[in-house]
Amino acid sequence: MLQIDHISKSFSTGRDKRTVVLDDIALEIHAGQSIGLVGESGSGKSTIIRCALGLMKPDTGNVRYGGIDVHRSGRADMLAFRREVQLVFQDPYASLNPRMTVEELVGEGLLVHKLDGSASGRRRRVVEMLEMVGLGEEALGRYPRSFSGGQRQRIAIARALVIRPQLLICDEPVSALDVSVQAQVINLLQDMQRELNLGILFVAHDLAVVRHLCSTIAVLERGKIVERGTRGDIFDNPQHPYTRSLLAAVPIPDPAVGQARRAKRQLAL
Repeated sequence: MLQIDHISKSFSTGRDKRTVVLDDIALEIHAGQSIGLVGESGSGKSTIIRCALGLMKPDTGNVRYGGIDVHRSGRADMLAFRREVQLVFQDPYASLNPRMTVEELVGEGLLVHKLDGSASGRRRRVVEMLEMVGLGEEALGRYPRSFSGGQRQRIAIARALVIRPQLLICDEPVSALDVSVQAQVINLLQDMQRELNLGILFVAHDLAVVRHLCSTIAVLERGKIVERGTRGDIFDNPQHPYTRSLLAAVPIPDPAVGQARRAKRQLAL
């Protein structure tokens, strides 16, 4: 589906000076696959998202979707790309227009992409999607301010999925939520992935979050992927010191479980 082919990106930081933000990044995402991209703040995660969405052009390398170069595509191809690749933002309080009702927010993509010509048809599809994310028809006329953070993120997910995309890019979608609500949103994304055969690129700084959703994980440090592997490889047998430091920072609710995990890692080393 999406191929990020050895992209690099740098920014000017003064006269004749440039700072490398991305260094030879390569990722592939297939239909129904979930990939976690993990790294601390400033590691380049957001720049990868901007390049992947065609909002920023890399200095070298390219981004392809379905074989089409995202940064060199024509208008028709870009419209199709915009419909098939959707983004869920980090902050559910800032990503929803407070002046729009839930029906307007979720149905906007149907209008933009002309996917359903009638108002009744659009409303029906909006209601179906709201029910899929655990909300209902009673939410249609309400405004974002009347919902909790977790409910707002469900609305954001419904807005992204109502046009039936093939790929969902999630930019730290649970970092602003309480832990219990995080679990609800992650479970919802898992259900949506199975039901719609979605490809998901899940960007986060917390390894504990991606563990429950992603089958493959790539670890990003200072603009470079330092380790990638299956969920089992990364969590049970991390190879890079940076990956091990991220794992060591994950809170362990049960000390006995934490001690057993540390012993297992020491044996693997």
